[in-house]
Amino acid sequence: MSLRIEIYTDGACSGNPGPGGYGILMRVPEKNYQKTFAQGFRKTTNNRMELMAVTAALSKLKSADNDVHIFTDSKYVADAINQNWIFGWIKRGWKNVKNPDLWREFYKLYQIHNPHFHWIKGHDGHPENEICDQLAVAASKSGDLAIDTYFENQNDGGLFD
Repeated sequence: MSLRIEIYTDGACSGNPGPGGYGILMRVPEKNYQKTFAQGFRKTTNNRMELMAVTAALSKLKSADNDVHIFTDSKYVADAINQNWIFGWIKRGWKNVKNPDLWREFYKLYQIHNPHFHWIKGHDGHPENEICDQLAVAASKSGDLAIDTYFENQNDGGLFD
């Protein structure tokens, strides 16, 4: 049985780069069920958090047989799919693409779940987007910040592997 799964995401960053976080609200309307997730990182960017939120949400799906709808206020993420930018990036071998680690991970999940992307205006009173924003900001300010390893390694002046 195919279910409609609604995924709302947002990313936040204090400074760019700086401490950041993402928030996710996942909902199955037919079952009147929803769950939220959030994670903070000690040094990252807003675009990384927006994309990481979508990727983290897709990785939580247990079945590929659902009708998945992602709602994001990130033009960066929504346009990459809806404007087909990602397919050009793939053809060029991800050359000159920011955040290639996350885009590669995302694309693997995209092929499995084939989600539909919907752009929504951020900070415009959209209830689910506001919840995700609050989750992302709180995660970025929490004492439990993970390391965005790829980002920090790419921006350490080449000192570490």
